[in-house]
Amino acid sequence: MYTSLIVLIALAACAAAAPAEDVIPIVSQSQEGPNPDGSYKWSYETGNGIKAEEEGHVEDAGSENEAMKAEGGFSYKSDDNQQISLTYVADKNGFQPSGAHLPTTPEIPPLIQKALEWIAAHPSKEDENQV
Repeated sequence: MYTSLIVLIALAACAAAAPAEDVIPIVSQSQEGPNPDGSYKWSYETGNGIKAEEEGHVEDAGSENEAMKAEGGFSYKSDDNQQISLTYVADKNGFQPSGAHLPTTPEIPPLIQKALEWIAAHPSKEDENQV
C-alpha cells in the first residue's frame, strides 16, 4: 500500500517538474475550397504573430497552356525581433518570391555596363555567323 502511494507521489512530482510546452493558439483560420473549378483560398494567424495566406486558381483552363497559379504571402518576427514578410507567385514560370530580406543581385559596375553595351553594338564576325 505504501509502495503504491510513494510511486504515485513520485509520478506526480515528476509531472509537476516537467517543463510545460508553449502552446501557441491559432487566432484566426479560414479555408475555401478546393472548388470545382480548381480555385481555393486559405489564411491563418497564430498567437505569436505568424500570418499566412494563399489563393489559387487554374489559368487557361482547358487549353494546352493550362496551369495552376497560386499567390500568397506570410510574415513573422525573426529571432532578432525584425518583421519578416514574404509574398510570392507560383505559376507556370516557377516560384517567384519577393521580400525585403531576400538577397538581390548587385548592381553592374558602370565600366562593365559600358563594356557590355559596346560589345552588343559591335558584335564580332564569329557572333554574326551564329544563328
